[in-house]
Amino acid sequence: MLTGLIGQAALRVLLVSVTAALAVHGMAVWTGRAGWRRAGRWMQLWVFVCAAIASAALIRLLLAGDYTYPYVAAYTGPGLPLVYRIAAFWGGNAGSLLFWSLVLTLYAAVAVHARHEDSDRMLPVVAVVLSCITLFYALLLNVAANPFVRTDHAVPPAGLNPLLQNPGMTVHPVNLYLGYIGFSIPFAYAIAGLWLGRTDSVWLKVTRRWTLVSWLFLSIGILYGAHWSYEELGWGGYWAWDPVENASLLPWLTATAFLHSAIVQEKRGLLKAWNVVLVSLTFLLTLFGTFLTRSGVLWSIHAFANAPLGAWFLSFLGLWAAVAAALIVWRWPQLRTQRRLEAVVSKESAFLLNNLLFLASAFAVLWGTLFPIVSEALGGRRMMVDAPFYNAVNMPLAVCVLFLMGVGPWVAWRRANLQGVGRALLAPLGAAVLVAAGAAALLEMAYHRGSILGSLAVAAAVFNLWTVAAEFVRGVRVRRMLTNDGPWRSLVRLVAQQRRRYGGYLVHAAVAVMAVGIAASGTCHLDAQVELAPGQSADLGGYHLTFTGMGVRPGTASRDLYANLTVEQRGRTLGVVQPSATFYNDGQQPTTNVALYSQPMQDLYVVLLGTSPDRGDVAIFDLHVNPLVQWIWVGGYGWIIGTLISLWPDGRRTKAAAEEPAGVDALYREMADLEYDRRMGKLDEAEYRARRASLWAAVEREERMAQALRARLERELEEDMRLARVGEGGAGG
Repeated sequence: MLTGLIGQAALRVLLVSVTAALAVHGMAVWTGRAGWRRAGRWMQLWVFVCAAIASAALIRLLLAGDYTYPYVAAYTGPGLPLVYRIAAFWGGNAGSLLFWSLVLTLYAAVAVHARHEDSDRMLPVVAVVLSCITLFYALLLNVAANPFVRTDHAVPPAGLNPLLQNPGMTVHPVNLYLGYIGFSIPFAYAIAGLWLGRTDSVWLKVTRRWTLVSWLFLSIGILYGAHWSYEELGWGGYWAWDPVENASLLPWLTATAFLHSAIVQEKRGLLKAWNVVLVSLTFLLTLFGTFLTRSGVLWSIHAFANAPLGAWFLSFLGLWAAVAAALIVWRWPQLRTQRRLEAVVSKESAFLLNNLLFLASAFAVLWGTLFPIVSEALGGRRMMVDAPFYNAVNMPLAVCVLFLMGVGPWVAWRRANLQGVGRALLAPLGAAVLVAAGAAALLEMAYHRGSILGSLAVAAAVFNLWTVAAEFVRGVRVRRMLTNDGPWRSLVRLVAQQRRRYGGYLVHAAVAVMAVGIAASGTCHLDAQVELAPGQSADLGGYHLTFTGMGVRPGTASRDLYANLTVEQRGRTLGVVQPSATFYNDGQQPTTNVALYSQPMQDLYVVLLGTSPDRGDVAIFDLHVNPLVQWIWVGGYGWIIGTLISLWPDGRRTKAAAEEPAGVDALYREMADLEYDRRMGKLDEAEYRARRASLWAAVEREERMAQALRARLERELEEDMRLARVGEGGAGG
């Protein structure tokens, strides 16, 4: 009971502390004084401590199994393993909100202690935004979803949903939350930049790692969610276009677009307004996903039951949408840039087209997700949108994105030669078409299934892999020419010194591998439902399965009905798979336990649906053969590795010359990109010389202006000192 009282008190203090922190940060913005900023940093740490105490108290109650707390009784039970007792912390509505608050306050405490350009002005505004968000969650926890509500008598424990008792579910929701919450930081910086009129790329550079880390967490969450769905739900697939699945995909799509367009603003000063809109959309879509999960407006296996918080989140979403829109309109003249795209064939154009494709996909997913609500509101009848709609719209867009991912590295910044790019793409495109045709023929022979769109996806993926390999080969070749290092040493140093670039290439390669797995498993999937008596067999996708009988495995709170199937392939016995169904003594809905036989080229997926109503010894099986599904998970881990390489800090200290104007610095960076494009063969000599001469002229012009400015400042300083000496002499006389 004491633990619960401590947790309850911590929630109350959290609400008061967040309100006080908001006032302190507001004073720091209003006065600009260092004392208020220091007080705000300490207040932010204290807010995190309050959230941590409340979280520790709830975890302690879950571990102790104190069933006088309805939250504990709803998500734990006797015999529940330790790891799932801890997972119950974020497994329920109120607990997940507390976990959200814990992570948000931790992120905010780290963010307000950062040091960067103009941090004294930006961080107080950032802290105000983050405190407003935290205040919303603290209010929810105290008013609408308090996990420390206690009853006089113990509540019968319901136990954690058996579907959630999977190792993937200890990873999937945590990573989704870490990703969702992390996007609050770039959004807060974007709002701060708009409020202060800092619409340059400072906020982008400061939040690059925040954005990439949040995107990585969200990607891991989606990947593990797909893996959990594949292994636990027993329907034979990994992505069902469920509303809450869509809700996690939406901010991922806009965040991916933002990561790419941010590069354009950093490199070329373009897409300022675009980036602010994208980062705002990403944050708002995280709120939209939370709204879908907790409102009950759409049914989903992923949603929280009995979670009537929709009005709260919808109001909060509308408030921040209005704030962001108002600030963007207010600062629109400063968000417009004097620079324009110089050519259709350029890296900037490729990035922009890439963004448009991601946004088109996001709009299609959003529309499909909301269509049941809209149809019911307008016509009184809820009309559902199923997987064929999403696949028909998003798969062609995904193929186009894959193709662009392969084209982008061959194109130079600012302007590229169309004929030169065409010649460079001829070999990889030809190879991609040949490989895709061969893969389509093999899949047709093996599964008697084919798809033009699937073949195009494989071609785009192969083209992408060729491009990544070519970038590494050319980079190593250029480095060996410059340093005389060996191939392996050149490769390691190339990646180490350009981690962001080559980590991104590895992510692209991993996406291509995943795309092959998705295309193959989606277009060549085989399935069948069969009824088998002991001794009978069934064939599917080259597998010969013989049913040998069933048995019952008793447990303390449930019993498993299992079946034994001997698996053969080409006359060779591979082993025995044992699908089962679990029946619970307390009357919970039975669950299926999938039997998987995984190979690099295909998965055999078997589900025991039950027994025949006529004969108890006849079992009903749902059989699936899924080609190349393992490539999705392998590609996912490559994706994680590539992102971590991009995130890994560069150990070299870069000296930023304080006296050098930002314009000159940007010109030197552009010159470095020009040299890179030339050495990588992306520019012909005439184009290279013309652009180099133009850049040098711009550098000389900027430096002359800087020298004139320094000379004028020195003259003014000397004049001020002379007048001061004259004044001192007059006073002495």
